[in-house]
Amino acid sequence: MRKLVSQLFISLDGVVESPERWHLGYYNEEMQAAVDSQIVEGDILLLGRTTYEVFAASWPTRGSDVPLADRINSMPKLVASTTLDRLHWQNSTLIRGNVAEELTRLKQQPGRHITISGSPTLVRSLLRDHLLDELQLLVHPVALGSGRRLFQDERDHQPFELIDATTFKTGVLNLKYRPLAGE
Repeated sequence: MRKLVSQLFISLDGVVESPERWHLGYYNEEMQAAVDSQIVEGDILLLGRTTYEVFAASWPTRGSDVPLADRINSMPKLVASTTLDRLHWQNSTLIRGNVAEELTRLKQQPGRHITISGSPTLVRSLLRDHLLDELQLLVHPVALGSGRRLFQDERDHQPFELIDATTFKTGVLNLKYRPLAGE
């Protein structure tokens, strides 16, 4: 049975919006290894619309000299969106219909992890549907003051169990949590 695993860059004050604007100064070999392992351990990449559009605009143009470019470009990608009609990035499939049902079906099949990169709106909905098996937060030592947060309202109330924690030299915390259902 597959696991559904999410990885997000997040600020101290919970902002997950536009990490490309604030996290690059903290990106080092340790973080690269954490990001790489998330991709390598999965065999399907799951993305929400916004993250898909950002990735699809940049990854296809990256060559083999960029770490993981070949892997990301060739692996199957599932996109959860109610607004997209077509996908142009190779090996991308639009999830039509009920996302929770489709992911429940895929989780029961043999294979490696289904990996979610970014896509905080999708992650919130998967947590509410009790489908996410692991939430990895790369907590950056910066407060942004504004921006979309991972947990935005009382519907997001959920307990978690810390299953791993590592501190990088840059001060980034690599925290892995397991959602606790029914608490």
